[in-house]
Amino acid sequence: MARTRLYRNGVLAAEDFNPADISDHLEEPGVAMWLDMCEPDESDLRTISEELGLHRLAVEDAVHEHQRPKLDHYESHLFLAAYLATVDPDTERLRTSEISVFITPTTLVTVRKDDGFDIGKVLARWDTNADLAKSGVGFLLHGVLDFIVDSHIDSVQLLDERIEQMEEALFEDDVDLRPLQRRSYQLRRSLMGLRKVAGPMREVLEGVLRHGSHLVDRTMKPYFGDVQDHVLKTAGRIESLRELVATLRETELTVQGNQLNLIMKQVTSWAAIIAVPTLITGFYGQNVTYPGINTEWGFWLSSAVIVVASVGLWWFFRRRDWL
Repeated sequence: MARTRLYRNGVLAAEDFNPADISDHLEEPGVAMWLDMCEPDESDLRTISEELGLHRLAVEDAVHEHQRPKLDHYESHLFLAAYLATVDPDTERLRTSEISVFITPTTLVTVRKDDGFDIGKVLARWDTNADLAKSGVGFLLHGVLDFIVDSHIDSVQLLDERIEQMEEALFEDDVDLRPLQRRSYQLRRSLMGLRKVAGPMREVLEGVLRHGSHLVDRTMKPYFGDVQDHVLKTAGRIESLRELVATLRETELTVQGNQLNLIMKQVTSWAAIIAVPTLITGFYGQNVTYPGINTEWGFWLSSAVIVVASVGLWWFFRRRDWL
């Protein structure tokens, strides 16, 4: 179901009116309108595209999924594609929700590819900053972009916390590396996915400020600059976390190698201890005459040598922390 809003001279004048009435207000001075559609097809967009003069290629991009984040400049409007990002706190998997935005001098049209993009939170931002509504479409566009970029920041923050937890768990005693290896792989995948949707936002914001100068007035320019600053910081944090995950992976391999060396030391030490009685019993098992053969004192002597030599080796290896 389509949702609409109409601002007149910075004041919310109408809400949830018929989208067909948008054309009646296009020529009014001081009017800014918003239209939202969720999972539309080309036929749903045909009427509004004719009224607003939307380019056919932009309409196709708005309908088809998996567009890369971008800003296209057409003669009568701008077309923006971006992704909301959230990280599942249980599985640490990245979830994205695509949105396409048509930007004309008087109207902002948002096309959501699924209901994962909570447009209600964007409305709440507009209502919270209603004093900026006099900036028209620039005000509406800022609310959408700010919500998207904040979702990237929240995702990076959560991934950062989980990486710190994994870093602490890596150096615990008797650590099990298998679940940590799975977590590091999942975190790496989530970071890679977040990098794909958050990285291009730098070019998108630069394009908005360059091609949308007629939309971003003096009042809104600092707000767009703040969003741009958040985009740059998010991109930097993503790259830092990717390097940290790679370092943790190398550390996992080092810890795994150390564990293997410890196991090898223990196995080798026990093998050395077992070799002593094997040697002695093998010597006394020879079919030749030697001192103590077929005597009781010879048996006790060989047993004492086995015990003393085994305990001595055990104490020696234990002292060197091999056991």
